Amino acid sequence: MPLRNRVTPLGELIAHPARGLVYGNRGCLHDDTGRIRRRYAVKRWIACRLEFKGWQRGPLLRPGLFTELFFLDEATAFAAGHRPCALCRREDYVRFGEIWRELHPGGLGADAIDARLHGERVAPDTRAHRLHEAPLDDLPDGAFVLEHGEPFLVFGTHLQRWTPAGYADARRRPRGRRAVLITPPSLVAVLRRGWAPVVPLFHPSAGRD
Repeated sequence: MPLRNRVTPLGELIAHPARGLVYGNRGCLHDDTGRIRRRYAVKRWIACRLEFKGWQRGPLLRPGLFTELFFLDEATAFAAGHRPCALCRREDYVRFGEIWRELHPGGLGADAIDARLHGERVAPDTRAHRLHEAPLDDLPDGAFVLEHGEPFLVFGTHLQRWTPAGYADARRRPRGRRAVLITPPSLVAVLRRGWAPVVPLFHPSAGRD
């Protein structure tokens, strides 16, 4: 039976057999039986490589340790509010920090980055995923928007519906209107700078009709 550790663009944890291309965590979310009890435990939400120096990832959901999470791709991890890991993705983390310094000159270091992202991804009153608004025309590839209650990837002139196993139902990107933005604004700004990580930014299904 699939574990409930696959992450949607809205930051929700679901059970699905598709593993995804990016790994990460946001602290220990499960109890001693492996049941998910909370959305997050810390403000340090990271996205990692699936493999690093031969480290073994299993067994998963061990008592008292962080909950292993899986994302379809980096765009999904960004939408959920995760940033690159400083250990297994050092090159990405350094580049991310350089871009962040240009965007937020007064907010340097992992703690400052995580605090700002936490404010952008978590609604303070409900602790659910925080949504924003933005002109749809201005959003870069890799941003996610909410359309008819579902997450859609911005990809070129199209929007593509997210599923745990890949992207589907490509449709033309509407012009001249505002969108409900899922991806935290600071991470949208990183994407706009031409973000090119070592992990897959897009699942191979992105761009297919």
